[in-house]
Amino acid sequence: QVRLVESGGGVVQAGGSLALSCAAPRLITSTFWGLDWAWYRQPPGKQRELVALFPSTGDIKYADSVKGRFTISRDSSKKKVYLQMSSLKLEDTAVYYCNTGGEESGSWGQGTQVTVSS
Repeated sequence: QVRLVESGGGVVQAGGSLALSCAAPRLITSTFWGLDWAWYRQPPGKQRELVALFPSTGDIKYADSVKGRFTISRDSSKKKVYLQMSSLKLEDTAVYYCNTGGEESGSWGQGTQVTVSS
């Protein structure tokens, strides 16, 4: 298991922007580079869903609901993964989780609450 520490959640008005970060302080850089990284979210009363995936190889993927508004990125030198969110909508309200290693058996951050207000 990989220790992941998230930060950056909060309350933002609809149409605003917010950036989340996920740190993996105990990983060595080469290991960080070779992992798939993802952001998931769980809206209130709903199931967890994949928001964005940054694979070690291949194309970045986004949920249709966030395409064009969210951007996932990583900085191997800092061992951090980011989720830049813009044009936020009420339906983006959720607990956001950083993940590496896949949904079934991967490692998870503690979650950070994002609340979009009208």
